[in-house]
Amino acid sequence: MRRWAAATLAACAVAMLAGCTSGGIRLSDLAPTSGAAPGVAVTNPRYGDRDPHAWTGRAPWAYPVHGTDVSKYQGPVDWEKARASGISFAFIKATEGGDRVDEFFHRNWNAAKLAGVPRGAYHFFYFCRPAIEQAQWFIRHVPRDRTALPPVLDMEWNHLSPSCKLRPPAATVRAEMKVFLDAVEKHYGKRPIIYTSIDFWEDNGLSGFSGYDWWLRSVADHPDTRYGRQNFLFWQYTGTGIVPGIRGDADINVFSGSVSAWQRWLKATAG
Repeated sequence: MRRWAAATLAACAVAMLAGCTSGGIRLSDLAPTSGAAPGVAVTNPRYGDRDPHAWTGRAPWAYPVHGTDVSKYQGPVDWEKARASGISFAFIKATEGGDRVDEFFHRNWNAAKLAGVPRGAYHFFYFCRPAIEQAQWFIRHVPRDRTALPPVLDMEWNHLSPSCKLRPPAATVRAEMKVFLDAVEKHYGKRPIIYTSIDFWEDNGLSGFSGYDWWLRSVADHPDTRYGRQNFLFWQYTGTGIVPGIRGDADINVFSGSVSAWQRWLKATAG
């Protein structure tokens, strides 16, 4: 998801109970395991990488369920080939700010579904546009589809933006996030997932922003060592991966739990 552009499910019945995450998945389920399962063509795939990291401890391939996220920068994707290689889910860039739509969104949205790849849409947040306008823009362009994965709010600094280098105070960032998240959840009936990076997490005190599932970027260490052992649903472990069917560098992610946990979560959120 970290392509610098030029320009879930409701919380548990009692939020944050020990041993509980969204979708009724317990922490005991969120341990890397392997095994075959319907809907997961390849478990524990080990993809190539143009700039590989020397993983120690819990490496990404210890997790059985892998996926990708894409935008216009990947160009046309052969979703059948990607799925056959072990891509079991995809998050597709839909919108940015309040006036940009990724030109490959609808193509990817439809083609991934036809290939049998569960997919969701994400919005890249723009700090020079009110959050409610951005939520309305996302809603305008992303279909309401009960089989889709929960929508994603992508929160990271974009220091290469030619038009907006604003970095609001952390309290303002968190307040704007909540405005977007509430509007999108109300429309789609699914609690959004939040994607973020290490620097954004630290700068904005997101460890205290509770009630949502996290998708964490950490390309040089396991998230446990970089995010204070924060529970996460997805982990983006590389932006330079090599995935059949995707041209050039690919973002690759893992689901945090077992195959059976993945199937339960998928049924609960996109069944």
